Amino acid sequence: MKNIHWLGHASIKIDGEKIIYIDPWKINNNSEKADIILITHEHFDHCSVEDIRKISTSETDIFIPPDCQSKLTDIMGKVKLVEPSKEFESHGIKIESVKAYNTDKKFHPKDNDWIGYIININGKRIYHAGDTDKIQEMSNLNDIDIALLPISGTYVMTAEEAADATKQFNPKTAVPIHYGDIIGTENDAKRFKELCECNVEIIEEEQ
Repeated sequence: MKNIHWLGHASIKIDGEKIIYIDPWKINNNSEKADIILITHEHFDHCSVEDIRKISTSETDIFIPPDCQSKLTDIMGKVKLVEPSKEFESHGIKIESVKAYNTDKKFHPKDNDWIGYIININGKRIYHAGDTDKIQEMSNLNDIDIALLPISGTYVMTAEEAADATKQFNPKTAVPIHYGDIIGTENDAKRFKELCECNVEIIEEEQ
């Protein structure tokens, strides 16, 4: 897990072949520059213009759902629109977009076409679920080495629901995220680990 860094909330940095950030938020001013930035949806704690600006250069590929476009008009980097169920490549890294939505809440409607990502890097398939509930499309996921799953409840899955969701696609390792800031605590992460039938690693937050 040395190449995966949890930066708090749903924010992830993956390093190795390339530097990839997913939903950067409240990151340090001196954070390493990104080759690729992946944004799951337009909410302020996931599509943060301030944080994207900190890590983007003219060579950074920034992938966003269409409704984020108006926020990023003056961002340095190559902004590219992405919808669910697509495969694409950036800086030699193969990436897949997958659906992410709520089933019994209004915060992340299915019709918004918001997304999660599967990143093929360092010989691993890493799944960042985005802000989602347990959804039927998870049954179509295959060969997931590491699953980064929201577990805080209220806006996304609870720890119990996230643990149940792993049974649909059996990742080799699951990592709880989306807690410790706006909502959710370390106890939610521990509860997730207790309930999961797969291996679980709780990553310490990095500043």
